[in-house]
Amino acid sequence: MNPAVLVVDDEKLIRWTLQQSLERDGYKVLEADNGEDALRLVRDEAPDLMLLDLRLPGIDGMAVLERTRETEPDLPIIIMTAHESVDSAVRAMKLGARDYVGKPLNLEELKVAVRKALEERQLRREVKHLRTEQQHHYGLDSVVAVSPAMREVLGLVEKIAQSDATTVLIQGESGTGKELVARAIHHQSARTHAPFMAVNCTALQDTLVESELFGHEKGAFTDAKALKRGLFELAGGGSLLLDEIGDMHAGAQAKLLRAIETKAFTRVGGTREISVDIRIIATTNRDLARQVAEGGFREDLYYRLKVIPLTIPPLRDRREDILSLARHFLAQFVRDGRKAITDFTPMAERHLAEYLWPGNVRELRNAVERGVILTRGPCIDLADLPCEIAAPQARGGRLPARMSSRADQVTLEEMERRLIEDALASMQGNQVRAAKLLGITRDTLRYRMKKFGLGGAGQEGA
Repeated sequence: MNPAVLVVDDEKLIRWTLQQSLERDGYKVLEADNGEDALRLVRDEAPDLMLLDLRLPGIDGMAVLERTRETEPDLPIIIMTAHESVDSAVRAMKLGARDYVGKPLNLEELKVAVRKALEERQLRREVKHLRTEQQHHYGLDSVVAVSPAMREVLGLVEKIAQSDATTVLIQGESGTGKELVARAIHHQSARTHAPFMAVNCTALQDTLVESELFGHEKGAFTDAKALKRGLFELAGGGSLLLDEIGDMHAGAQAKLLRAIETKAFTRVGGTREISVDIRIIATTNRDLARQVAEGGFREDLYYRLKVIPLTIPPLRDRREDILSLARHFLAQFVRDGRKAITDFTPMAERHLAEYLWPGNVRELRNAVERGVILTRGPCIDLADLPCEIAAPQARGGRLPARMSSRADQVTLEEMERRLIEDALASMQGNQVRAAKLLGITRDTLRYRMKKFGLGGAGQEGA
């Protein structure tokens, strides 16, 4: 739809000239020759921009500007007047005018001002939409929490978000959703309209950590061809996520501690201290207390970060969340992939619920994505899920005796082969019964047998 421009001027010739010029550029033009009609059109037609003369019969332009700002604060208004006094220009801009042009009008300059104002408004709308989407996507409602353990975590997240805490430490195994919780803290807080920046400390080279965090001045080192603002500066007013902080080297830990305590830093190669207001959210899958005891992490930094510690429980300790999370991911992938999948089969649900999920929520998400891609029916079946989900020991049972003493040395493929061997042996080679014991189809079992060279190991009878 073409943008609508409201032209408010008591001179008919000016309105006609602007109408002809703007319509040639593809705009829809609305007209008003007095303040009352202008306010009515703003209310009824919702224009995208207003060109407003200050001298109008009845309600003057300043009054129209003030009243429009009260009802439509995002509507860009460009003031037109032959009375180019400094006082009226300053007052109009203070009241919220986007721009100020004098008469006689230069049509080309005016059209440039109109285009810029409309582009700026569109950009603000997109940013607002993006922020709304982020708040919806990363807000507390986006975190699936059925279990008491996870609901307790979310209660703490809400308290942290509303607090003035400038450091938060989130601990938990890999894949538990630490970054999602970090984003929820940011988007539930008063900092939500400021940036959320994130850096993976594991991926940073030791020599580049300081430059990434604090930036550098032009010429600070060989490749510093221009000034670079670091993440501390870019996240100003918002939040900075330091993912896997346990992997940060000692030198950077010392400078990070100083920046947190003083709320200031100096760019590499610089001399000027820069003050900053940010919330540091650090995450780790390591035992930082143990690292401190072993000398691998600074004790003072650990206790500075640990002002408000938050621990995300592994998925195996919050089993009530498993199926809710699985359906949450299923809905996401079905929506994105436009596949008509409604649910999981009862067998798939049972195995999902009983599996130990060593990779936590990330592994569950990947398993559901695989199921959505592979299934040809309306429901995801066990055969559509990764084969390890069907293994008895992965569902909380015990490893076969001949494997349990050295389970940490056994590869997944070797474990799978031995499980198939044991199932066939316990069922006297009957493939149907062995497949049922493993929770897989006979075709899947036969495929696995062929894969591991067990083709002559059993019978096909029921």
